[in-house]
Order: sequence, then C-alpha cells, then structure tokens
Amino acid sequence: MSTLVIVESPTKARTIRNFLPSTYRVEASMGHVRDLPSSAEEIPEAVKGEKWAQLGVNVEADFEPLYVIPKDKKKIVKELKEALKDATELILATDEDREGESISWHLLQILKPKVPIKRMVFHEITREAIRDALTHCRDIDNRVVQAQETRRILDRLVGYTLSPLLWKKIAWGLSAGRVQSVAVRLLVCRERERRAFHQGSYWDLKASLAKGKISFEAKLVTVANVKVANGSDFDENTGNIIAGRRVLLLNEQQARALLSRIQNKPWTVTNLEERPVTRKPSPPFTTSTLQQEANRKLRLGARETMRIAQSLYERGFITYMRTDSVHLSEQAIAAARSCVQELYGSEYLSPQPRKYTTKSKGAQEAHEAIRPAGSTFRTPQQTGLDGVDFRLYDLIWKRTVASQMADSRQTHVTVLTQVEDAGFRSSGKRIDFPGFLRAYVEGSDDPDAALEDQEVILPALKVGDKPNCKDLEAVGHETQPPARFTEASLVKTLESEGVGRPSTYASIIGTIVDRGYAKLITNALIPTFTAFAVTTLLETYFPDLVDTGFTSRMEQTLDEIATGEAKWLPYLDKFYRGETGLATQVKEQESQIDA
Repeated sequence: MSTLVIVESPTKARTIRNFLPSTYRVEASMGHVRDLPSSAEEIPEAVKGEKWAQLGVNVEADFEPLYVIPKDKKKIVKELKEALKDATELILATDEDREGESISWHLLQILKPKVPIKRMVFHEITREAIRDALTHCRDIDNRVVQAQETRRILDRLVGYTLSPLLWKKIAWGLSAGRVQSVAVRLLVCRERERRAFHQGSYWDLKASLAKGKISFEAKLVTVANVKVANGSDFDENTGNIIAGRRVLLLNEQQARALLSRIQNKPWTVTNLEERPVTRKPSPPFTTSTLQQEANRKLRLGARETMRIAQSLYERGFITYMRTDSVHLSEQAIAAARSCVQELYGSEYLSPQPRKYTTKSKGAQEAHEAIRPAGSTFRTPQQTGLDGVDFRLYDLIWKRTVASQMADSRQTHVTVLTQVEDAGFRSSGKRIDFPGFLRAYVEGSDDPDAALEDQEVILPALKVGDKPNCKDLEAVGHETQPPARFTEASLVKTLESEGVGRPSTYASIIGTIVDRGYAKLITNALIPTFTAFAVTTLLETYFPDLVDTGFTSRMEQTLDEIATGEAKWLPYLDKFYRGETGLATQVKEQESQIDA
C-alpha cells in the first residue's frame, strides 16, 4: 500500500519522485481535469434542453457551474482513480496559487477518495523543500477555491454574453473577455493617441570638443541666455510650442546661420558641476518583472518566458514562477550573499541583508520572488543548461544575486561651455564603485537606450579651460508620437493598473494576438481594425467592461473572496442580474446598437 501524490505535469512528477520514498507514487493530472463545457458536444444529455446549458452556468440556481470532464482528460481521470484504489493516503500537490488550489478541489470532487487527504504546497522543487512540505500539509483552502471559481464564472459570463453580440453586430467569431477586452482597449487608446499626434520640427547644434586626447560631445542649449527648444517643449496635440513657454525655436536656416557665426570662435568652459549619485539594485523578479526583462533583454514573448520558466521550476532550477512577491526567505538571502562573497568579495556585499516588500496592487499569489532554487544557488555554468533555458536562468540568477549587493556609486558631471552667445552642455558619468552593476543592469523600455550602463568619460576640465572644437553640425529633429506597447510595457501597465494577475499576463497577450486583435511587429503590439471596431462598441455601450478601474475593482473583490472578506454569490448576482447587471445591459442595449 502506498501514498498517492498528484501534481499537474509529468516533469514535476518525475522531479518530485526523486525526493520521496518508494512507498510514494507520484502521478500527473496534466493540468485541469474539469472545466465548463467548451462546446455543445460536451454538454450532458440530461441538461442539453436547459436554456442556460450553453452558458455552462445556471444563473437561476445560485450560478451553479456545469463542470464536465473533457474528452482528452477522461483517460487520465480513469488512471488516477485506478491508482487511488491501491493508496492508503492521497496528497494533492498542485501549484500553490489559486489555480493550483482549484485543481486540487476539482480532483477531490472527481476522485471522491475514501482515504485521508492532505494538501501539500511548496514553492521550489528541491529535496529539502519537498521533505519540509510533507511535514506541513494542510486542508484545501475553500475560500481560495471560491475566488478562483468566481473568476472562472465571471470570465464565462462576460465572454459568452458579449461575444454573441459581437457576432451579430460586427463579425462572426469575435470574442470579448473580462481582461482581454481591457488590454485591447489599452492598445487602441495608445494608437488613437498616435493618430491624434501632431509632429513638431526643431533644429539645434551638436559639437565634438576635445581637451588633450579625450573628445566629448556638447549640445546647444541656449542662445543669448534663452533656452533652445527641444522635444519636451512641444504640444503633441498641435505640433507647436506649448503656450507660455519662453524658448527659442530654431529652423534649419537659423541653425545653419548660427553655426556659420560661431564656427571658428573660441570655446570656454563656464561652469562645471559634479553630483554624486547612488543607485540601489532592483528587487528580485516577480512574474511581471521577469516577463518585462526577458522581453527587453532576451526578446522573449510573455508566453515563451512562462513556458521556459515553468520548465525550469518543474526541473528544480528556480522557485515557483507565478508570483507578485519580491520577498526572499532568510535562506535565499543567505544563499545570494554567499554567491556575492565568493564571486565578487565582501566589498560588494550590501552592509546589511536587503529585505524587499511587495507594492503591486493586490499581491496575493505566491509568497516568495522568483529566484534560483535551493539553499545554495547553482551558478548558471553549474546547471548544465543551454540555449534559452540557460539565458533565462542566468537572468534570474544575476537579478537575485545583485539584489544583495552594495549600491553603485557614480558621479554625474555637467559641463557648460560658451562660444559667443551660444551655450552648450555636456554630460558625463563616472562609475566610482560599480557595486551591483558588476552582476546585473536592468533593461529599459526605451528601444534606443543601451541595455547595459556605459560610462561617459569627460576629460579633466575646469572653469576657464578652452577646449578645441573638432566638429560642429546642425541637426534636425522631429517630435515622436507615444510609443506603441511592447509585451514588456503592456505587462507593466496591466500590473500597475491592477488588471489581471501573474498567472494571466502571458495568456492575455497570447489571446489578443491569436484572435486577431493585435499584430506583433518588431516587438510592437499594433491593434487591428477589428480591435478598433470591438473597442468602440464596448466603450459606447458597456464602458465599465473596458475600464481599467472597474476591472481592477473586480480583482480586488476576488482577493477579498479569497480572504473571506467578501461573499462570492452576492457579487456574481449583482454583476450579472442586478438592475445594472450585464444581462440587463445587453438586453437593453442590443436593439440600440447599429449593425
């Protein structure tokens, strides 16, 4: 007789099997084993005639969901039932987030075990973590399950109520979604801003100066003590200088005339300012920040990042990859500090262990940041990984280790030079002590920005010095519209607005691309004509459903259901059947929508 342990994936099962005695049998459920029906074919004969059957939720009977076992899961369920016959105990070891809790609950409903049941959770798959989890099993958290089931029902109510309306009014096959439609609207609103944008043009001068053998760049900033206009001085709605700004707008002719006037005149350093700057390392990764950084540095999409991260987790290389926490355990902090000490020396350690707290809206998923697994961290070279697996682990390892390193100390230098009545500015940066930059430099959303910090060295200068002008040129500029969303910047916005959760970011982006609402071209998400049509309809007739604030409040309510602060049934009832509920809105608005 044995203990049956059920996890989601075969890879996870294989890894855990290595850490348990031979009396434990570990099997995989292959993800969800039960769901709302996805087609008429899956609806049981007994309820096929019911008007709510297609929806899969009986809204007249306390929103009772109709759960079915999909055809491709029936064999797995049968095998799990067979395995349970020989077991004296059942341990449900699905993931530690809401979705994992829900899978455990569904397994319980299907298997109906007559043996003792335990719920085992862990956030890394190492021998130590699994053995520890075995001694700290608990019951299934029904409040967390209720929150996840409420989310699933909400998604079905929105999708299956609005999508048929889109089929009638716009085109067959379109879909609306509780979070998907909000994300699409963000893309559409950004594209509208770009279309409304009016370009402005301006000119300035750029000089290449030198003192001794060191050259440095200087940019025109004033003429006769009046600031020369740059991109930040323009009104994006008109393409003109913002009203009330006292700046000098140069055109090409004026810039070239100024160049000719000062071409061979002497340059003098009039001011020099040095400013010490201290930079602290970024916190360890959350799901959101990992997706953003992997997109910027490795050019990986959110789905691809999560696929690789899940594989690394299931093979025991990193901790659980769906989390909005930046917290590190004492053990992890010690492991990171040990790496710093061994690889860089004690001067690169932060004086005290750095402890990070989570600030994102509704942080609730797992309890620790994404980091290398174990009580000692394997360096990337020690893992035996290759390709994108190696590169993503390397990113996670560097970010985690850097989070316990000393501050970077830099000196930012600003030099003002004068030639006739034209003032020029040069900026330099000197890294006095690299600190955490030895291990890791965060990427940038700006496609033109270098991913790695570079020193900008200026020669030793003092007021009164007369540098040589090696080159002087007039440069034309045009103001740029707001940048389109990348996967990284969309994830960042969704998180900051409180829309969706770590487990949903990748699928949201995947869905809007797969369903033709956006195209991914050179890392930019570009909304399609369909996205404009659907967003305009939803904004006009169902504005709440594409409002980030409304959707964020829904997420907050789901969090409250998970902690017992809110009840799921009154919330669903108000959302769907109340006077301003979705069903009422659709009924009232359908006849008003022009086909």
